[in-house]
Amino acid sequence: MTKATVHTVICTEGFILIVFFTETQSWQFRIISPEGGVFGECKIYQTALAAHKAARQWVAVLK
Repeated sequence: MTKATVHTVICTEGFILIVFFTETQSWQFRIISPEGGVFGECKIYQTALAAHKAARQWVAVLK
């Protein structure tokens, strides 16, 4: 089982944005919609800030 460390949890415009770090996949994000859908991809980001910016872009598209 891969360990993950949550870096950021933010609620914005009804969406929950989570940025996390895994030992094998580096920085990633997931978004939970107001309806409960989970969005994201297995793309790797070099920093938490880069993952956070990408997640904000997804929220802009999803809303």
